[in-house]
Amino acid sequence: MTKIKVLIIDDEPPARDIIRHYLSGDPDIEIAGECENGFEALKGINDLKPDLIFLDVQMPKITGFELLELLPDPPQIVFTTAYDEFAIKAFEMNAVDYLLKPFAKVRLYQAIERARQRLLTQKKSDQQEIEGLKAKLDDTSGELDRVVTRLGSKIVVIPVDKIWYIEAQDDYVMVYSELGSHLKEKTMKYFESHLAPQGFIRIHRSHLVNVNQILSVDLYGKDTHLVSLKCGAKLKTSAEGYKRLRELL
Repeated sequence: MTKIKVLIIDDEPPARDIIRHYLSGDPDIEIAGECENGFEALKGINDLKPDLIFLDVQMPKITGFELLELLPDPPQIVFTTAYDEFAIKAFEMNAVDYLLKPFAKVRLYQAIERARQRLLTQKKSDQQEIEGLKAKLDDTSGELDRVVTRLGSKIVVIPVDKIWYIEAQDDYVMVYSELGSHLKEKTMKYFESHLAPQGFIRIHRSHLVNVNQILSVDLYGKDTHLVSLKCGAKLKTSAEGYKRLRELL
């Protein structure tokens, strides 16, 4: 097969240097470029179309996991990390491979060989595996402190405390915040489970609201109430949503 085009993504120059050193001189590998953060990486992946990326998990601006969320058709991914935490186990069954820093050259080439086999066979299940990877990330517990969205090549990082409310829109959600309105390919269930500890409440099947944004709750009709927010939005509640509000407030 042709050369494997590789993109190295890591915020630490020594970590990038090690991978580049390990790969140098291999006639079957083409190092397409290096990126030191997720913003550069998104542009690099779009422009360079690598076959394989070595992706650090912990990076400034956005993490490797958040970058993955922004890639509709990602290349083969080998995660590199210095932290053996729950996320590593979540990715173990679906990612091409993960490398725990510091790793040896032979370990890196084991990961490349796995990627090479996938590229050779071009399995139809590759995209399913990526979706499974994202699903495993969705299922992991923990609070969110920010939401990362993408519009074209622009990345917006929205702190949770700046979000007013979230609205369901088919297979997506619209996140309304101080930074504007941004579409995100996630489910309401995902945000409900991850934002509830941060003071968000589901008032309707279509709306998840930041409790700190609520100005008033007024009767709107039989079994229906209207929630007025500080941002000016007025959202209807369902009977179950109003019950949740009463219990909370």
